[in-house]
Amino acid sequence: MPTRKGAKGFSDGERAAIKERTQEQKVVWGKNRAEDERAVLAKIATFPEPDRAMAKRLHAIISSAAPDLAPRLWYGMPAYTREGDVLCFFQPASKFQARYGTLGFNDGAKLDEGGMWPTGFALKELTATEEARISALVKKAVR
Repeated sequence: MPTRKGAKGFSDGERAAIKERTQEQKVVWGKNRAEDERAVLAKIATFPEPDRAMAKRLHAIISSAAPDLAPRLWYGMPAYTREGDVLCFFQPASKFQARYGTLGFNDGAKLDEGGMWPTGFALKELTATEEARISALVKKAVR
């Protein structure tokens, strides 16, 4: 867990995420898809392994499953948007020294199943099984 400078307030990792978000808000996302994708891939390239490999693969899976989603950065994480709203994102394990990365979906995702459904998925590795499930989830999220 990141160190805290006191019992209250944000952790070092949380402060870094806030700084990243502030910088991201200065960018006009959606203006040039190729530039947005380059920014996402450049950020992914800075991730330590195994987060880097996982993020690259997730980018490919999400881009293939839902080509209309636009890539962008969101709190320093690769995210995929529809009409400017973040639909899904990848939080690398290294971001907050977690034991697993997280594929998350925001409320715009159409994953509803009755009165309760998951919106975050822990990722330790990506096998063909997980890749197929992620592709299906992303397709369902954008329907």
